[in-house]
Amino acid sequence: MLGGNNEPARFRPDMAALNDLASFDEVIDARSPGEFEEDHIPGAINLPVLDNEERARVGTIYKQVSPFEAKRLGAALVSRNIARHLETWLADKPKNYRPLIYCWRGGTRSGAMTHVLRSVGWQAAQLEGGYKAYRKSVIADLENWPARFRFTVVCGSTGVGKSRFLRALQELGGQVLDLEAMAAHMGSVLGAYPDTPQPSQKFFESQIWAALRSFASDSPVFVESESKKIGNLRTPESLLLRMRSSDCLNLSADIAVRIALLKEEYAHFLANPERLNNELDRLIELRGRETVERWKTQAVESHWDELVSELLEVHYDPAYRRSLAHNFQRAEQGPRLVLQAPDEATVRKLAQHVLDAG
Repeated sequence: MLGGNNEPARFRPDMAALNDLASFDEVIDARSPGEFEEDHIPGAINLPVLDNEERARVGTIYKQVSPFEAKRLGAALVSRNIARHLETWLADKPKNYRPLIYCWRGGTRSGAMTHVLRSVGWQAAQLEGGYKAYRKSVIADLENWPARFRFTVVCGSTGVGKSRFLRALQELGGQVLDLEAMAAHMGSVLGAYPDTPQPSQKFFESQIWAALRSFASDSPVFVESESKKIGNLRTPESLLLRMRSSDCLNLSADIAVRIALLKEEYAHFLANPERLNNELDRLIELRGRETVERWKTQAVESHWDELVSELLEVHYDPAYRRSLAHNFQRAEQGPRLVLQAPDEATVRKLAQHVLDAG
């Protein structure tokens, strides 16, 4: 890419490449809030130079009136918005502040903000190619990067504490790719987070990209034995294939421990049985209306241990065994670990044991 003075962008102090991310104090997404919500570089903040309505308005004038009129209006709006950011978010930034700024294609919006911030005296730079170049890199890197890593897949039936185990591994310094946390979904038919919607597919992939980018290739990456879809989101194909060919470890727990863990993780259903029963209706086709109606009665009457035990025995465990045998054939050869109790100290001790074993 060439700058306006025909100097290669990589030699211009006001331009930067994606590989330079770590050298900046902050990443600023200058696009509209709607664009930012769909996807953005993880960790970026949104300081739009045009909001959703303003962007649509300028675009309409560009098409229906003239590019000149659109640019004149856009310049006024952009100037006002940058001034507002200078008086608010940017008001207390130090003299040596170094932000990286991007918009859709590394054009007018991020260029205007970069110019103003550099005029103040900050070492601002514009991301070469903008979001479009970033997204292209994410797609290519998610295709190629999984092969670089040695994954250890944590297998185990519903309720054995896989998510807690992964969190403990991460807290103890292990490299963890927590796909369910990134997807805001626990993976099962009842796994939607109570108050958090799932991100877009693009931002799910951005989070995976950022995590892989931070990992060292000479240490294992722990990941749960996920399926193709986590809620409404798709696990990237190259990553999924790499996971399915990787070494596994098998986590288990007796039924009492599993029930205790699931009652904690799904406490929002215990507080609202009607909400649970609406979700259970989705199992009628698989398990039959009579069975599901019995489960719904157990929920209304707060027979939680009985309900959870039946759900595991009748629905979750058979489905998981079939999926594991089909998708993670190396699981049988993996070491077996038993979670003896549901408390955090026991989970942490087991995680430390795995890390110590290498």
